Amino acid sequence: MDRRAVRVEVLHIEECPSWREAGARLQIALAEAGIDAAVEYRLLEDPADLAGTVFAGSPTIVVDGADLFPAEPIGELACRIYPTPAGLRGMPDTEQLVAALRDLPRAGR
Repeated sequence: MDRRAVRVEVLHIEECPSWREAGARLQIALAEAGIDAAVEYRLLEDPADLAGTVFAGSPTIVVDGADLFPAEPIGELACRIYPTPAGLRGMPDTEQLVAALRDLPRAGR
């Protein structure tokens, strides 16, 4: 698979601890999907921090400015729940991350 560079961010609030594990899973998924990217973390501490973001709860995984798991931005500092094969969880599993990353449009298309 070709390597492609993208910007990857984890938008999070401190009160939802799943952002740390989500970031670790994301690192693994990026490597498996053949994507050359460093994961950046952005702490949102105030409702004003949400302006201009696609924040849909913590953690929101953003690739090139778009939510990797598209959802409506919520406009408040809150935790996020993801549907996974194991039920509702505070983050997607690694396989879901890999699949979503592989579905990203390729540069130049």
